[in-house]
Amino acid sequence: MSIPRLLDHVVIAGPDLDALVRWFAQETGVSAAPGGVHPTGTANALVALTVAGERGPQYIELIGPDPDRKDAALPTKFGIAGLTAPSVQTYAVHPDDLDATVAAARGRGYDPGPIEPLSRRTPDGELLEWRLTRGEDVRLDVPFLIDWGATAQPGLSAIPAIELVSLVRVEPDPAPLRRELDALGLGDGVAEVAEGAPAGYRLTLRRDDGRVVVL
Repeated sequence: MSIPRLLDHVVIAGPDLDALVRWFAQETGVSAAPGGVHPTGTANALVALTVAGERGPQYIELIGPDPDRKDAALPTKFGIAGLTAPSVQTYAVHPDDLDATVAAARGRGYDPGPIEPLSRRTPDGELLEWRLTRGEDVRLDVPFLIDWGATAQPGLSAIPAIELVSLVRVEPDPAPLRRELDALGLGDGVAEVAEGAPAGYRLTLRRDDGRVVVL
């Protein structure tokens, strides 16, 4: 089992959020709970993750275009504009000290990007706010870093859950990515990088009926 120790959430994106939620339910037997909308023109739905049957501060974010967005173009966030089907796009980790982790990574030669605030509205109108690393050229093969501050971590909320078996990044040549992950200084807090093809994430989940699915 390979689970990043500091995993916050896994991002699965698609060009249509309703279709993405239906696809996830077909694959896993779990219907995601509505999450909310973002100022970036996206909306999401959420599924909590259990590890060894226990709930913790980690979840899956299903994200797609906000149906009510003003701009008809597909948002570029998480590469949504280039997708034609659901895809495990990236993941976030929650270091103990976001600012110190970013500063240390820059000192080791890797810049995770600026720390910026973000927010979304829940279906009942509650405003959730957090900070995360966001750059102009967002790297999806490297996790972004997040700090929820005073906001409750969504993985602990009253939403459906599924068991996490593993999250691994596959690369034909793992060495360059491993060097950049090492620069974050988070050790086993990030996903294992395995050699293989094609490049991408392998998210392994266990359904309630015991069947294992790889997304």
